[in-house]
Amino acid sequence: MTEARFDADDEPTLTLWGDAPQPASVELVGARARVAGSLTTEDDGSWRAVLPLRASRWGGRVLPLPSGDYDLVFAPGAGGEGPDAAPPAPADVPPVVLGELRAELSGATVRIAPPLDPAYDSRDGQAALERRYAARSAALENAVFFESFYGRNAGCNPLAIDRELARRAPGVTRYWSVVDLSVEVPEGGVAVVEGSPEWWRARGAARLLVVNDWLRRRFARRPGQRVLQTWHGTPLKRLALHRPGFQPRRMAAVIKESRRWDVLLAQNPYAAGILTRAYAFLRRPVWVEGYPRNDVLVNGDGAPVREALGIAPGERVLLYAPTWRDDRSEMVDFVDPATLAAAADAVVLVRGHSRTLQPGRNAEGPRVIDVTGFPDTSRLLLVADALITDYSSVMFDYSATGKPMYFLVPDLEHYRGELRGFYFDLAAHAPGPVVRTQEELVAALAADPADHAAAYARWRERFNARDDGAASARVVARILDQGFVDRD
Repeated sequence: MTEARFDADDEPTLTLWGDAPQPASVELVGARARVAGSLTTEDDGSWRAVLPLRASRWGGRVLPLPSGDYDLVFAPGAGGEGPDAAPPAPADVPPVVLGELRAELSGATVRIAPPLDPAYDSRDGQAALERRYAARSAALENAVFFESFYGRNAGCNPLAIDRELARRAPGVTRYWSVVDLSVEVPEGGVAVVEGSPEWWRARGAARLLVVNDWLRRRFARRPGQRVLQTWHGTPLKRLALHRPGFQPRRMAAVIKESRRWDVLLAQNPYAAGILTRAYAFLRRPVWVEGYPRNDVLVNGDGAPVREALGIAPGERVLLYAPTWRDDRSEMVDFVDPATLAAAADAVVLVRGHSRTLQPGRNAEGPRVIDVTGFPDTSRLLLVADALITDYSSVMFDYSATGKPMYFLVPDLEHYRGELRGFYFDLAAHAPGPVVRTQEELVAALAADPADHAAAYARWRERFNARDDGAASARVVARILDQGFVDRD
């Protein structure tokens, strides 16, 4: 018999105990994180295992586990074989809020969720908070509400703007929208869990909202409140009103969303032209200042990131970062990362799109590190010796480094002709080899990248002229000069 309970005395834990057989180890294994339990043997021969529900990932702070389902995995003890060698699944434990998270146990599955009060974790509860938000009449705070990729991380342009704003105007309160408290927010930032009363209040109280995607949910603008839409990449694939197919509901939603924005940030003039038309963002300010998230590619030091990832000095690093597909929820499987690592004699970092973070599972293998859950893509670009992508906008960011790029596009005709379509011919203008198979990719990796130097130079002139390491400073200067928030 196995018993279980959740505790939250010093930190949230799951405690299991039972009679023989004692397992050799106990782990909680999820799609993007895992933790090991500490096992002890009692005087009467029974055993006890304590599993932490918090962990440090990538050398960062100790934070709650990401939301999701985790399997209880028992390794049989010495001499144990077969299903009877592992302890039976414990009895169910109903949901309980443990400070920074909510947990429940069902059979051999632990479900981790954000620490929302059950009173608000329902349609009626959220509707009540929305009504309170829409009716708010209190004065605005000298605060910024940041959100990156719907709160799945605290990165991209909002993070770079946060860091510069904290330096230039330390008196400004900086709220960060997060899906749960496993998301590490920058130092001094205040994490607010999406859907919580604190989240709704911060969203309605901040003078400035800085987001890199749609606002979603209900948005009721206060007098004096502004929205800076940084977006999250120079587009190759068609967006919004330019997507294939005539869908009146989608078109109405796009226009409704873009009317919420006061200012649009663009990496370059090309992107400014595309985004203003795709989102019908007409006769309103567009700041063409380069991308703040790319400042680190000019000014940053990759050594701490390599150390956090466990990459030895001098090892070649390949970053595989494909975009998501409209017709599938998980990351594409066009690369066998372990085989690629062996063939290229390199460490392969696998970075799925933020939309594949929750549906997918980590890639594994020798010299393979899945970094889909890593908080900031820009720091991964900084440490990569070469980028392998397909149609992702990271191509326009990584080119600021001048390092080699490779384009693996087995589904080029399908993606271009049926899923999305392109704004320009990638094959004609790519600053690196365009290949169809992993075998062609391995051969291209062994070739001289100087063969594409002329195309690369034209690419950088067109897309990276403002990625000079000072974009954050320019954007924050405009925020302060226009009075979106006060310096003090």
